[in-house]
Amino acid sequence: MSNRPILKLPLTAFDRSIEVLGLLLLIGFWIFTVKFYPLLPEIIPTHFGGGGEPDGFGSKATILGLPIVSTVLYVMLSIFSRYPHKMNYSVTITAENAEVQYRIMTRMIRVLKVFVLLIFWILDYKTVQIALGWPDVLGKWFLLLLFTLLFAPIFYFLIQFSKNS
Repeated sequence: MSNRPILKLPLTAFDRSIEVLGLLLLIGFWIFTVKFYPLLPEIIPTHFGGGGEPDGFGSKATILGLPIVSTVLYVMLSIFSRYPHKMNYSVTITAENAEVQYRIMTRMIRVLKVFVLLIFWILDYKTVQIALGWPDVLGKWFLLLLFTLLFAPIFYFLIQFSKNS
């Protein structure tokens, strides 16, 4: 790993748009949570089973954990994306393939950052929805949606890595 080239990759227009989208999602997530926090009852759902039904409950203050954890993950993933030469790759990184492999890795981290924010925001929305008695718009698709948001980008980028190895 110490022999890997260290490259400063300029952001493409796509990369910049993903970064802006991620930041806007994070800000919107905090606004949503803070806006609905005073309206929540003292006890809210804190965990959901496979069908999207709540199976754990706690204080309404626990809803603040979702945007807090999201913010920490956002910052950590932003930092990680600056050091692609320190990541694990399935191929040996050389001067010839470094730029392509690093670009795929940094793009994957940026996209995952957005998808992780979406997942946490959906959990937050689901909590508010049940706590306030709103109609269930996700229903039985809740778990499938979360897994798709998590694994679709991972599979996509694994294919990109293998194509460019």
